[in-house]
Amino acid sequence: MGRFATTASLYEHLRPPYPPEYFRSVAQKLALSKECALIDLGTGPGLLALGFAPYVGRIVGVDPEPEMLDAARRAAVRAGWDLALIESTAETLPPDIDAFDVVTIGRALHWMDRAPALALFERLVPHGGAIVVCASFSTADGRNPWLDDYNAARRNWSPAGLWEESGRGARTHRDLPTFFRDSAFHPVDVVRVETSHEINVGDLARRVLTFSSSSPEALGDNIEAMLRDVEQRLAPFSRNGVITETLVSVAEIVRR
Repeated sequence: MGRFATTASLYEHLRPPYPPEYFRSVAQKLALSKECALIDLGTGPGLLALGFAPYVGRIVGVDPEPEMLDAARRAAVRAGWDLALIESTAETLPPDIDAFDVVTIGRALHWMDRAPALALFERLVPHGGAIVVCASFSTADGRNPWLDDYNAARRNWSPAGLWEESGRGARTHRDLPTFFRDSAFHPVDVVRVETSHEINVGDLARRVLTFSSSSPEALGDNIEAMLRDVEQRLAPFSRNGVITETLVSVAEIVRR
């Protein structure tokens, strides 16, 4: 069982969502059409693959966790899209896999070994193709006044080694010029979409369980105590048990 296996049932509904205008804006920037094929690496429950489905002709999702692929398969059926799924890490995809006009990567690039990943992109992405590194997260500019307390709770309850690993991954994820240095790929553009929504305090607390450093597997018998702590920290910022969350959804576009 991998580190995200115990998060599959929570991930789809509790991670910060990508709004419809995000997919529309990125699709316009890339001039996507039904002639395009897209592969989503580390697809999880298929959030990115299915979000871009209306704008391309073919979608493929790749993930090493069978539980995540099951969630993606169910989501595709509900949405009415034909999503092909491959159980694999990105680095171990078969050498004869097709090329794709667009490769999307959500919260997964920092889990990939750089050299094998770059070799994979050489095979997957033709000249003129694009890699799109995607993320959606709570803004940290003061518009989410509860965020510092929330992250403090995450840090307190996460086993130290896993929290440190998570932090290193976040920094690697953001530093695309370093990741793609001395390669055929170059970061060229960024699409940012800001939105806000209301979320129940209990759901926001349970979002902690979707991170590898504080997954049910990592927390073990501490899950209920952690949830109580997080909810208590969030309560002063809520109104009738609901918090307004301001999100930024980002697409970093890398071209070959």
